[in-house]
Amino acid sequence: MTRRVVITGIGAVSPVGIGVDAFWSGLFRGENGIGPITLFDSSSIKSSLAGEVKDFDPTRWQEYKDASHTDRCGQFAIAAAAEAVEDSGVVGTVDPYRAAVYMGTGIGGFHTTEENCRKLVEKGARRVSPFFVPMMIANMPAGMIAIRYGFCGQAIPAVTACASGSHAIGEATRAIRHGYADVVIAGGAEAPIVEVGLAGFCAMKALATSEDPNAASLPFDARRGGFVPAEGAGVLVLEEYERAKARGAKIYGEIVGYGTTCDAYHMTAPKPDGTGAAKAVSLALEEAGWKPGERVYVNAHGTGTKLNDLAETKALKIAFGESEARKLTISSTKSMTGHMLGAAGAVEAIACALALRDSVAPPTINLTEPDPECDLDYTPLVKRESEFDLAISNSFGFGGHNACVAIRRVD
Repeated sequence: MTRRVVITGIGAVSPVGIGVDAFWSGLFRGENGIGPITLFDSSSIKSSLAGEVKDFDPTRWQEYKDASHTDRCGQFAIAAAAEAVEDSGVVGTVDPYRAAVYMGTGIGGFHTTEENCRKLVEKGARRVSPFFVPMMIANMPAGMIAIRYGFCGQAIPAVTACASGSHAIGEATRAIRHGYADVVIAGGAEAPIVEVGLAGFCAMKALATSEDPNAASLPFDARRGGFVPAEGAGVLVLEEYERAKARGAKIYGEIVGYGTTCDAYHMTAPKPDGTGAAKAVSLALEEAGWKPGERVYVNAHGTGTKLNDLAETKALKIAFGESEARKLTISSTKSMTGHMLGAAGAVEAIACALALRDSVAPPTINLTEPDPECDLDYTPLVKRESEFDLAISNSFGFGGHNACVAIRRVD
């Protein structure tokens, strides 16, 4: 028998606020979290804006010594996990070997990597930190969260570029459904705002180059010219429904569908006809039991790149059919947060759960010149109050990785 999987805790660290309440109220108000880069001197690169997490103090969640041995990516992961776990009240209720961690990241310890490469070049091998490797490797956010909470089941990273957070949630859902775990801490974290990383993205002409924060992250807008890099983390506590119900847990929603495919087309570009992404969405909709006529909110991948936004528009039309696609309420919260890469799918799944709970779709801000080829309803400029039957979160990453997570309310 397939078991049901529900969300019983959420935590977020984002450019529009630290903590779920600040994150959601920022999206609700259409707040722009994008601004000038302060984490390094960006004068050498063409992009000067990013979605930075403001006023983040890791010692709120870790002892100073532990924080100093944790990359910024891991610090975000621990902060978001701490909020989600406290919110869920799950600690102490589950066999440690039935509790798991699935954390996604596209890159891992980028700050640590850059810092130690500089030390190696400028000061020699002896100045490289003994903590370099454990701080840098992509599995460490999952491992550190498992250590913190004594979760002795699987501790597995999902490393699929911008789809990492969604893949972590989807694979965690399958682990619970098929009996491998009862509780999973799942999500994604990323801290990519370092000079070498942004220089690389600039070299491939992937980043927006506008110096105006209100004209930089422009999903589905004719003026769009690239994504705005961002950092942060999103974490969900997923739990088998019957045990969550039995212990009286608060339930934000049920993960009812998950689809994943690979374009098998190009290292960085999406398949232009959208068929790979469409199949991932279709698989999630089939698993979710979607029926034409249902009211659906879509948190789009919506990066603001020329190819991605058009391919996603085509994918939604294929997956839902032309007429149903035109009834969708769609928004790209990346217009406010920027693109959080491996964390994006997790924070956007949280946005989906809260959109269902509060009957409101956050807006796509800055959408003032719609691209005629991106001709669906992208909720421009201001939020929209509406009840939804289903919410889906799309994530598409370099390498052709596609993932879609579907969520329903639990009444």
